[in-house]
Amino acid sequence: MKRASAIRTMLAVLAASLPASTARAAGEDAARPTPPIVFVHGEGDSAVFWMPVLWRFESNGYPADRLFAADIDHPSARADDTVAQENRSSTKDAADGLSQAVERALNASEGDKVAIVAHSRGCQTARNYVRNFGGADKVAGMVLAGCVHHGVYANSEERLNSEYNGAGRFLTALNQPPEVPKDIPVTVIRSDRFDLYAQPDARFLGLPGQATGVSFDAPELKGADSVVIDGIDHRETATSPEAFIAIYKAITGQVPTTLDIEPEDSPTVAGEVSGYANGAPTNLPLEGARLTVFAVDSETGERQGEAVLETTVGADGRFGPFAAEPGQRYEFVVAAEGYPVTRIYRSSFPRSTDIANLRLYPGVAGAIAGTTLPGEVVNVMRPRGYFGIDDNATLGAIPIAGRPETEEVPSVWTSSLPVDGDTPETVVAGFNGETIAARTTPENADDVVWIEFLY
Repeated sequence: MKRASAIRTMLAVLAASLPASTARAAGEDAARPTPPIVFVHGEGDSAVFWMPVLWRFESNGYPADRLFAADIDHPSARADDTVAQENRSSTKDAADGLSQAVERALNASEGDKVAIVAHSRGCQTARNYVRNFGGADKVAGMVLAGCVHHGVYANSEERLNSEYNGAGRFLTALNQPPEVPKDIPVTVIRSDRFDLYAQPDARFLGLPGQATGVSFDAPELKGADSVVIDGIDHRETATSPEAFIAIYKAITGQVPTTLDIEPEDSPTVAGEVSGYANGAPTNLPLEGARLTVFAVDSETGERQGEAVLETTVGADGRFGPFAAEPGQRYEFVVAAEGYPVTRIYRSSFPRSTDIANLRLYPGVAGAIAGTTLPGEVVNVMRPRGYFGIDDNATLGAIPIAGRPETEEVPSVWTSSLPVDGDTPETVVAGFNGETIAARTTPENADDVVWIEFLY
């Protein structure tokens, strides 16, 4: 989406109207510390989803030691909330995970209350925690983005135990008045009509032409301040520059002074290696995984010198920290039992992070429209947004495959490209001005290559 004018509009609108911020609601003033913030990811995501948002907070002077990103175990919801399912969490499991993250934030910051910033499934997790799991006395305010408060669909006759059914038992109970808890200010951020989980038509659920029972404004809550941003997709409701303006203002009562991520002189990078089970990510440590990190040439993806990190992760799944150069690109090579060797090329790291998490997927990647591609394959992902039809998104100098040519609502965040030949070569992916280069390895037919855009 083309956003320069939208960002200017957002800055003007937000500067003109300053409702009570969560900091003031918590009794903060200029002489006291800013509230600790707990960021809550959505379905199938992990703490790393929030990395650029944390960097933007830091670049605006928010203390890094008051920013906490939750990492919920088994981050995908059960099909039936009342029935145990391998590597799936119930609504209670998710709320318990958030409760633990809040306690860690309060203990580390010596704060009285936290602000919560949540996305997608994290929205109902945050509300559930506040309403039903003791969070009301520990939360100063909430910013909820890309939510499914009233369901992805609403069906009063089927799947009543689905967490995502707006007419189901969980959301019906959660939405009993008041939808916004007393004395806890809430800001809701939503797209105008480009969130694929707030669509009147069920085409994204595999039922084109059928009504979902929800509308574009389904993410809103009665009693909450609503920020509607034109043209952003489901994930960009939390990760885009426009969303950051709204999040920062809701927390601090001020518009940010910059949207840029200010680079550090000597950033360090650390994270966790996790895996996959029963068709979903685990967010659990993958003990014994072997990680090697190489600096690579930004134009060719070729390795530059010896590894900057070689380690076997322990029971906590953690790696690093290693010293990173601002602007330098890195290749992360991960090997673990039961997984193919995975090589990940990422955007550079302008600032330090301890949530540069790496996730392994089983089997061979590289499928377009359900068809596995032959031979050497290079894959690309955009975990914090989708590839829209008006984005300049390429892989191997051709438009990224798999995007519906006439669908305005962005819904594709991964793609793949088969590469012929027996000689290693460079494949470049591009997204709206950023390029990342990767190298093929025809001599290692079973490894998997990912290019991962940060923004």
